[in-house]
Amino acid sequence: MTATVTTARPAKLDASTTASSFARHRTGVVLVGALALLILGAFLIGGGTWPASLTVDLTGPLGDVSDWIIDNRDTHPLFLYFFGHISNAVVLSVRGVYLVLLAAGWAGVTAAAGLIAWRVAGIRLALTAVAAFILCALLGMWVPTMQTLALMVVAVLASVILGALLGLAAGLSDRVFRSLRPVLDTMQVMPAFAYLLPVVLVFGIGVPAAVLATVIYAAPPMARLTALGLRDADAGVMEAAASLGATGRQRLLTARLPLARKELLLGLNQTIMMALSMAVIASVIGAGGLGDRVYQALASVDVGAALAAGIPIVLLAVVLDRVTAAAGNRIGTAPQAGPAWSGWAVVVAGTVGAAVVARLASKPTWPDAWTVGIAEPVNEAVGWMTDHLYSGVPVIGGTADWAAHFTTWILDPVRDGLQWLPWWALLLLVAVLAMVIGTWRTTLTAVLAMAAIGVLGVWDPALNTLSQVLAGVAVTLVIGFAVGIAASRSERVERLLRPVLDVFQTMPQFVYLIPVVALFGVGRAPAVVAAVIYALPAVVRITTQGMNSVDPVVMESSRSLGATGMQQLRKVQLPLARPALLLAVNQGVVLVLAVVVIGGLVGGGALGYDVVFGLAQGDLATGLVAGAAIVCLGLMLDRVTQPTQRRTGKGA
Repeated sequence: MTATVTTARPAKLDASTTASSFARHRTGVVLVGALALLILGAFLIGGGTWPASLTVDLTGPLGDVSDWIIDNRDTHPLFLYFFGHISNAVVLSVRGVYLVLLAAGWAGVTAAAGLIAWRVAGIRLALTAVAAFILCALLGMWVPTMQTLALMVVAVLASVILGALLGLAAGLSDRVFRSLRPVLDTMQVMPAFAYLLPVVLVFGIGVPAAVLATVIYAAPPMARLTALGLRDADAGVMEAAASLGATGRQRLLTARLPLARKELLLGLNQTIMMALSMAVIASVIGAGGLGDRVYQALASVDVGAALAAGIPIVLLAVVLDRVTAAAGNRIGTAPQAGPAWSGWAVVVAGTVGAAVVARLASKPTWPDAWTVGIAEPVNEAVGWMTDHLYSGVPVIGGTADWAAHFTTWILDPVRDGLQWLPWWALLLLVAVLAMVIGTWRTTLTAVLAMAAIGVLGVWDPALNTLSQVLAGVAVTLVIGFAVGIAASRSERVERLLRPVLDVFQTMPQFVYLIPVVALFGVGRAPAVVAAVIYALPAVVRITTQGMNSVDPVVMESSRSLGATGMQQLRKVQLPLARPALLLAVNQGVVLVLAVVVIGGLVGGGALGYDVVFGLAQGDLATGLVAGAAIVCLGLMLDRVTQPTQRRTGKGA
């Protein structure tokens, strides 16, 4: 018996040692193999861009589909009895909400915002909500704000219902969860612009297309977090409910859903923020409201008008984010005194009372005399900056010089280098990066996504977009890691940064283009700058959180051994925070791509320009191909920057 055990152990140890050794040297093996393939490919395949023989021209088929839809939109039963009813329901819902908001007047809406915030989040946020809505009116943006809010109410309600149903199915069924997960992963990396084209193809330009694009964009967070909350329900509680004879429906209603309340409210928060962001972007396809004011102002480079409409967007985002987040944080705390309905009765009574008082005072709408015009002074300030900062600044140069240098020294070389590489070498590079950080499945997905871009015939524009993304990510990571590390090592720095990051993270993507156009004009460099500003808060937050989550015992041990602060940073914190840093890289890539694409509106060119051109000219073939390429590019970048847990041991 003893001899048998002694004989078996070395074999097991040898197998384990071999697997461990291979895992440690995995990167080296992959790099050596890639170098060999690179040398072999140079002799057998040669260089050159993506071959025309491997492309598929979709212009004809997509043009035929577009023509068929346009010709049959008013006669085919599919449009008359399905899409037509959906479109009418959306229009009636948005119009109904908008009329209710107008009937309540500025006083009723402001009172409702303040009282709801007080009911769910406390007096401080109630005052913030009231101040935000009054400021929207002071800026002369009350009607556009109500238009955006009406669209938001309908879109969020539909997104929450759709996302909750999908999340419920995924949370209760492993098969649905496995089927839905790759779809949600793909939708998560899709830039917002890519959602506009399919709905425009079916519903045309207008409010229905804007609402449905917003629903498709905003529903995945609700679905994902609902599924997460249901699947992570406490096993002990579920077992106790089952032992008491509760049916599946009773366990769902009395145990799973109450335990998942925090995740459900977090899903609502994320859905609201994404819906607001998309509702603003959807102004390109006729959503109206604040987004349309920003879009029109950007088109005419009227920074003052754009800022006047952009400030209410930010205020709406801040109020909605704070109220829903505070409501989630208060779950599980001590309940308020009195019955639950009494607080909501106060909300209803206060709203109706404020609306009636305003009507009796003959001021149901915000008086024009109470508005403050900021467009002219802002444009004067922009003019001063253009005269004094745009160019001709001694020694350091102006912002236009910086943009030109960034384009000449960074963007152009990166773009030219990517386009110079043989197509097969770029695919090999993608495969190497994906294999080093992930598994063969992620490698296959990344390579196929990149190859699909070539097949679609937009290889060079996609590499132009990729060059902007890489440059933006590099700048974002350098600044984000430095600021995040500084915040993790100083509580004062972290406290000072927190409100700034909060505001920047709640701003919709569209708004970032306003100051960038004012300072840098139009072009690829301004698009990258806007992308950096948009992605920076997430990178800083994740970096700070990752550094702060390092075990204090380990830090104390290294300090007791005489390690300096820099040694602790390099040898302890950074290695232990590696998962968080990799997550920061992944989020930085996805967020930079989202704004680089929107940068097509301010001269960013490449795929973003193709999407904008397709929307503006009705050339759906060009726009849809560019949108599909953006999706493939986002999927590839997500896969090569998202670490995948590899299974070890038996079956590895």
